[in-house]
Amino acid sequence: MTTDIAHHHLFDCAIGLCGVAWNARGLVGVQLPEKDRATTERRLAAKSHSAAGDPPPWVAALIADIQKYCAGEKIDFSHVAVDLGGMDDFSRRIYTALRGVGFGSTVTYGDLAKALGLEGWEGARDIGAAMGHNRMPIVIPCHRVLAAGNKPGGFSAYGGATTKQKLLALEGVSLDKPAKEKEQGPPRLPGL
Repeated sequence: MTTDIAHHHLFDCAIGLCGVAWNARGLVGVQLPEKDRATTERRLAAKSHSAAGDPPPWVAALIADIQKYCAGEKIDFSHVAVDLGGMDDFSRRIYTALRGVGFGSTVTYGDLAKALGLEGWEGARDIGAAMGHNRMPIVIPCHRVLAAGNKPGGFSAYGGATTKQKLLALEGVSLDKPAKEKEQGPPRLPGL
């Protein structure tokens, strides 16, 4: 198998039918549930340029971790090998920095922009655009990036900002509560 050949696999979890795609270099796609199985698979295959396949052991372990995460367990995905090939340097820098935002934590578009040396509202806009093109949600946790004022901002997955808030709720982050209350730990929600 060459490193350019990608495969994908769909699996059930507490939030619905999800999918992952991989090649020999690492993970190339994560798909959150869409309105039906066909749409979920079609979107994953399109963004990952992949065909259905049986997951190797490391992918099977990742699937198990995503299932645990979606059931409300604290899972750290920062160790997962991801293939950022084919992306521009700017996107790679953003996604690498974002992988350092841990479970239950958030960052604003503006703060992430500043951390990467970007200025003004244009920097925040560029971060938002990169989040909208993230092929690996959850593993590259774009749901942890908020708009100013503790607002959810956008989310490109099916369900939009509502799905984003539900993922954050799995991590114990409520956009309605003051910061002190957020530190009490994640709720044990069975999915979204």
